[in-house]
Amino acid sequence: MDADTLLAAGLRYDVAGPVATITLHRPDVRNAQTPAMWRALADLGRALPADVRVVVVNGEGRSFSAGLDRAMLDPGNTSGAESVAGLLALSDEEVSATIDAYQQGFTFLRDPRFVSIAAVQGHAIGAGLQLALSCDLRVLADDAQLCMKEVALGLVPDLTGTKPLVECVGYARALEICATARTVGAQEAVQIGLALTAVPATELEATVADLAGALTAPMAGAVSETKALLQGAADRSLDDQRRLEREAQTRRFRELAG
Repeated sequence: MDADTLLAAGLRYDVAGPVATITLHRPDVRNAQTPAMWRALADLGRALPADVRVVVVNGEGRSFSAGLDRAMLDPGNTSGAESVAGLLALSDEEVSATIDAYQQGFTFLRDPRFVSIAAVQGHAIGAGLQLALSCDLRVLADDAQLCMKEVALGLVPDLTGTKPLVECVGYARALEICATARTVGAQEAVQIGLALTAVPATELEATVADLAGALTAPMAGAVSETKALLQGAADRSLDDQRRLEREAQTRRFRELAG
C-alpha cells in the first residue's frame, strides 16, 4: 500500500533495517480505529518484508488509541465509509466473515517471523487495548490507561484480545477487567503481567528502540523458532513440546552448519 492510501486509513508505516514501525495516525480523535484501518493493518501484515524482525506499533500524539471511532456505531453516519453499524444489515454468516477480516488486522502481529512490540502512551481503550494485546510485548509510558470497554457498550471484545488477556493475567483477573470495564493504570499493568515495563513518557521511544535493538541482535532464525515454541507451549503436552524443541533445534543445527 502506498503512503497516501495508508494515511487515508489513519496509518503511517516506516521500515528502518530490520525494524518496521506502524503508527496509528489520527491524533485529532486520539487514534480512534475504523474498519478501514483494520483492513489496512491486515494488508500491511501480508506485505511485510521477509527481513523484518521487529514490528513496533505506536500511536501519534498523546494516546495510543481511544478504541473504536464512535461514529462507526452510528446508523445515521453518512460519510460513506465502512462502518460497524453496517453489520446490522448483514446475515449472521456475513457478520462473522466481516469480523474475521477485521481480526486479521490484529492476528498478523503474532507471526513467528518477527517480534511485535506495542509502545503505549495515554489511552489504550477497547480496540486500542486489543491491538496492544496482539503484540508479543507491551512497553507503557507511565501515563498509560488501559481499558477493555466493550462490555460497557453492550458488546464483547472481538478483535482477538480475549485470549492474550487471559494468557497474561489469568482467567479471574481477565474476567474482572472485561466485565467491569475498569481502567488499569501503567504500574498495575506491569504488576499483573499485562505489560513488560512502564517508563516516563519521555523515555518511551528510546526504551522501545533499545528493546528492538536487543531483539535483533541474535540470529533471526533462533528468535523466530523460540517465539513459535513459546507461543503454544501452554496448550501442549510436555511430550509434544519436547518433540517440537528437538525439531527446532535440529533446524538450528542445520542452518548454523551451513
